[in-house]
Amino acid sequence: MLSLKQAFSALLAVLLLGQVVTAQADLPEFTELVEQASPAVVNISTRQKIPERVATADGQMTIPDLEGLPPMFREFFERNMPQVPRAPGGGRQREAQSLGSGFIISADGYVLTNNHVIADADEIIVRLSDRSELEAKLVGTDPRSDVALLKIEGKDLPTVKLGKSEDLKVGEWVLAIGSPFGFDHSVTAGIVSAKGRSLPSESYVPFIQTDVAINPGNSGGPLFNLAGEVVGINSQIFTRSGGFMGLSFAIPMSVAMDVADQLKANGKVSRGWLGVVIQEVNKDLAESFGLDKPAGALVAQVLEGGPAAKGGLQVGDVILSLNGKPIIMSADLPHLVGRLAPGSKAELDVVREGARKKLQVAIGALPEEGEELASIDGPGVERSSNRLGVKVVELTAEQKKGLDLKGGVVIKEVLDGPAAMIGLRPGDVITHLNNQAIDTAKTFTQVAQELPRNRSVSMRVLRQGRASFITFKLAE
Repeated sequence: MLSLKQAFSALLAVLLLGQVVTAQADLPEFTELVEQASPAVVNISTRQKIPERVATADGQMTIPDLEGLPPMFREFFERNMPQVPRAPGGGRQREAQSLGSGFIISADGYVLTNNHVIADADEIIVRLSDRSELEAKLVGTDPRSDVALLKIEGKDLPTVKLGKSEDLKVGEWVLAIGSPFGFDHSVTAGIVSAKGRSLPSESYVPFIQTDVAINPGNSGGPLFNLAGEVVGINSQIFTRSGGFMGLSFAIPMSVAMDVADQLKANGKVSRGWLGVVIQEVNKDLAESFGLDKPAGALVAQVLEGGPAAKGGLQVGDVILSLNGKPIIMSADLPHLVGRLAPGSKAELDVVREGARKKLQVAIGALPEEGEELASIDGPGVERSSNRLGVKVVELTAEQKKGLDLKGGVVIKEVLDGPAAMIGLRPGDVITHLNNQAIDTAKTFTQVAQELPRNRSVSMRVLRQGRASFITFKLAE
C-alpha cells in the first residue's frame, strides 16, 4: 500500500505529465502547410554588371558599400571576394549577384518579391522548387512599398493561396518560407507581434511586425497564416548585429496586391495625397489643443495649392478620423490616404480651436518627388521678447514668398530662458504661438507676454523648411 508521500508524488507526476501533453497539443502543426505551400515559393538571383572604373589598375576592387564599416570587417569582405576575371584587352569585368525569395501568385507565372531584391538588375533568374531556372521579365516596381512584380513563362505553375492581412490578430501564429543565405525553402515560425507599424523610411506601408526568424535571403518571401494563406511579404528586419534579433517586418498582402494589380494594369502605382506635413500629438500638445487624450495627426504645414489647402484644412487642425476610420497615431493618416484613389472624396473629422468640424477633401495624386521649401536668410526689423528669451526679426517679403508664408518671425538670437531649454535655434521661423498666428514681431511680443503659466503652450516652428509643433510650460 502506497504511503501518503508516495501517493502525493504520483499525483504530482500525473498532473505535470498532463500539462506537458496539453502544451504539446496546443502547438500548431506546420508539416501539411509546408508541403502544400513550398512548391510556389521560389529563389530569386540577379546579375548586375559593375562598371569597369570600379576596378583599379592593379586589379583590386573598391567596395563603396563597405566604406563605412570598421577596418576588420572591410578586410574580411575584401579578403573573401572572388578573383576578377580578366577581360580581353587587359581590362577587368565584374558581375554582382544578389539573392532573395519570391512566390508565384498566378498559374501563368506572375511572381511577387521585394523591389530591393531585384533593384538595378540586368538579369533576373527565378529557380523553382524542382530546381529548374527561368529568366524573369520585370513587369514593374514600386520603391515606396518595396514591391516588385515579375513574370516567368509557364503554364499550370504552382501558386500560393492569398489571404486577408487585415484579418490577422496580434499573437497569431505565422510562418515564413524563403532562402536565407541561399538555403532554399527554409521554414521559420513565430507570432504576429504588432500590426500597422510605421518605419522611418516607409510612410505608406502599415507593416506587420513578427518574431519570425528572417535573415538575408528571406526578403521577398511569403508570410503564411495557419490556413496556408499568404498574408504578407517578408521585407525588413531591425538589427544591430546584421542578423536576426526578433523584429521582422512584412508588407501586408492587401497593400502588395493593390500594388501588383496597378503594376500589371498601368506599369506604375498611383497613391492618394493630402498635401500636409503632420506630426504626432503627445500629451502636452493634446492639452494645448483642448483634446481629452493624445490622438490624431496634427497639421504642422499645409502645402499651397494642394488638396488639403483646397479642402479648407488649416495649420493647427488635428485630424481625428478619415472616412470614419480613427487616426490613433499620426502615421495612420498616410497609410489611409495612400490607399485612396486620386480624385476620390474623403471626409475628415478635425478639431480646430477646440471645436469639432467635418471637412470634405478631394484627394490628389502623390507627386513623384517632394519639393523642398526655400531656406531663410536676410535682414529684418529686430524685436525682442525677454519672456521667452529670444530675439526675433520679421521676415522679408522675399522670405515670405519663398516659404509660402503670410507672416512669421525668424529667431536671430537665443538667450538664456525657455527658448534655449526647448531647443530653439537662430534661423528657426515661428508662425504660431499659443494657437495664434504670428504675422509680425509686434504680435509675437504681445502674445508671448500673455502666455499662461503652468499650462502646456504650443508653438509652430519651421526649421530648414520643415514645420512642426513643439510645446513648453512657463513656470511661475
